[in-house]
Amino acid sequence: MKQKEGFRKYLPITFLIGAGFFTMGLMDPLYDSYVTIFLSRYIPFKWLVGILMSIDNVLAILLIPIVSAWSDRTRTKIGRRMPWIITLLPLSAITFSFIPYAAKNSLAALIIILALLNLFKQSVRGPVIALMPDIVPAEFRSQGNGVINTMGNIAAIVGTLFLARLMDVDTVLPIIGHTKDVLSFPAAGLLVILATLMLFFFVKEKNAPLHDSSENEEEKKVPFIQAMKTVLAGRKIEDEEKPDKSALFVLVSLFLWFLGYQGMLPYIAEYSIKHFGVSTGQGAFAAGMVGIASALSAIPMGYAASKWGRKRMIRIALVVVASLCLAQFFLIEIAGILGLAEGQIKYLFWGLMFVFGIFWICIIANSFPMLWQMAGFSHIGLYTGLYYTFSQGAAILAPFLAGLIIDFAGHRAVFVYCACFFLLAWLMMGKVTRGEKYDKVE
Repeated sequence: MKQKEGFRKYLPITFLIGAGFFTMGLMDPLYDSYVTIFLSRYIPFKWLVGILMSIDNVLAILLIPIVSAWSDRTRTKIGRRMPWIITLLPLSAITFSFIPYAAKNSLAALIIILALLNLFKQSVRGPVIALMPDIVPAEFRSQGNGVINTMGNIAAIVGTLFLARLMDVDTVLPIIGHTKDVLSFPAAGLLVILATLMLFFFVKEKNAPLHDSSENEEEKKVPFIQAMKTVLAGRKIEDEEKPDKSALFVLVSLFLWFLGYQGMLPYIAEYSIKHFGVSTGQGAFAAGMVGIASALSAIPMGYAASKWGRKRMIRIALVVVASLCLAQFFLIEIAGILGLAEGQIKYLFWGLMFVFGIFWICIIANSFPMLWQMAGFSHIGLYTGLYYTFSQGAAILAPFLAGLIIDFAGHRAVFVYCACFFLLAWLMMGKVTRGEKYDKVE
């Protein structure tokens, strides 16, 4: 009870910090849903569209760790993350708003705008995420990460269920002009700018000295590449002679579970349409179930991990989601045992995806705080960047691997593929020895 009251003090500021995560949740689903359509107007080859759509993941691997670590070393009167946020988020909003206009102009204009957007958006992602552990104490970061993940999932729901509908609005507005196939983007851009203003005026970063003491100065002078190599080699940045592979094991684990999840996600809509006879509009319901369940469960799962342990909750969740994937593989057989009619199987499918979302967010909400616990205040940005390096690397590779499995063994096999990577991640997480709220922060 004492701990719950302790985090309650940080709840308002955490929701405000979540405004930054909200901006990402607004832009990402609209980007994924409509940029492919815009590119396909000019490019007949899906493989080439896919390559262009992967620009954001490639830039994420390159930019997030570098800018995150750079923000660790930034010293200004308004903080070390805020200068990046108030510069790059508005630039992201402006370029995002221009996407449909560029799409109407030419392929070259569209590609330039997409490149600029991803340059700004992927650069700011690390400082936005690192803002929460800068302010919220280590023992409350699971709950805090649950809050910001909830904000991101709410934004995704707003983007897909409400803003997306604005694409059908056909009228003429001042400044915006003809709104058909356009309005969702400037509307989202405006919300991103409003969220940035909220962050700037209401969130005050923990003060870091503008000029570090000589003792801390040596710690800050560790070059980025050297620091990253140290972590990946299984040593502490503060003491390279002392082995500590926990951070490396967490990073490998998240690479494995994202290989599973990101391999399944792109294909479940097509799977639903082909195997359960749902409409094209209902094809996204499975992913929607995951998003809704994640939004509802993120905060409770943070509290659960605070009580029973982050590693334990992640490993339990990995077993559950692996089991659910195997249940999806045998869905037709299970439906037969339950006596479900053919038209009812889709509801069982959606229900299993909803339960999947509850435990998937448990994994996501608690893995970040484990890394932050190992990082200490001085290297939060670096560890945030490493998280995205491994997760985005998996996001690039996973659809290709899953696609190969589907080509050889059919759609259902993707669930076995997914379960295998979740179980491998479970094994790897067993080797982690640090990252709990009670561990000493270096």
